[in-house]
Amino acid sequence: MTTPRPLVRPARVLAAALAAGTLFATAACSGSDSSASPESDASSTVAERGLAAQTTSPAASSPAASESPSDLSEEGARNALITPADIEDDWTQVRDPREWRDTLLVGSVDVAAFVDGQSDVQDCQRLVDALFDETLLGKPTGASAVTGFQEGDSRLLYQVAAYDKAELDDSMQWLSELPDTCDQFTLTGGDAGERTVQVIETSLPQVGDNRQGLTVTVKGESDGDPVTLSLDVAAVQMGADAITVTNGGLDGADHDTTSAAVEQGSQRLQEVLAGRTPSPTPSGIN
Repeated sequence: MTTPRPLVRPARVLAAALAAGTLFATAACSGSDSSASPESDASSTVAERGLAAQTTSPAASSPAASESPSDLSEEGARNALITPADIEDDWTQVRDPREWRDTLLVGSVDVAAFVDGQSDVQDCQRLVDALFDETLLGKPTGASAVTGFQEGDSRLLYQVAAYDKAELDDSMQWLSELPDTCDQFTLTGGDAGERTVQVIETSLPQVGDNRQGLTVTVKGESDGDPVTLSLDVAAVQMGADAITVTNGGLDGADHDTTSAAVEQGSQRLQEVLAGRTPSPTPSGIN
């Protein structure tokens, strides 16, 4: 069994470029009156241009509107968190899940095993680092809230957060490509020696605007004994907001629990974004 080791959480901000929209305002042209003076024509043209500028849609001219910023508040993020009733079984809510760390995830990706270039190595390194410090979708740019649950040697961490929309889109795309770019690789260094990491795609409930599920297994040794860390990883996007779930441990990952957390959590976030406060989940309902 690994021993959690507190480290300073690195801040990783995913780089992304926001495309700036170009605003075209076309002034209406009136018919020419042969009896009108040149001064009258000039005044009419200025007035028409001024009217066209005033009637331009504010949404179209506002960069903030085109970027679809999140309306998620800190209170809303907390209200959108799941509860033990949402995942049932014998999960116990913990006080500070941010302290969770697993040393099997500490190390460097073995470059020699990759034949497709450095970019794949960087993607796989980003994955293990993000799983270690719980920054799967990058650093939130707005409201965020985290909760966690424990059952035996299994842990479930659940986060609701607002992100930069373009960066969130890029992160979801990156996750979708990992089963191909990082299907299997070797992790070296740290206290756990050489480990084999496998990444496969898993299905999630059809919720949100976009979603991605993965199962990551890390096989190595701990205190001289063979161990396997299995983690379900799930992300669901709703506009500029997202929920993330990391569920598993040395006892394996319960896919049903992951699906329940995703489904119930998505419903709660939808309620919050609609301006409502989610009702407590009745005991005995998944």
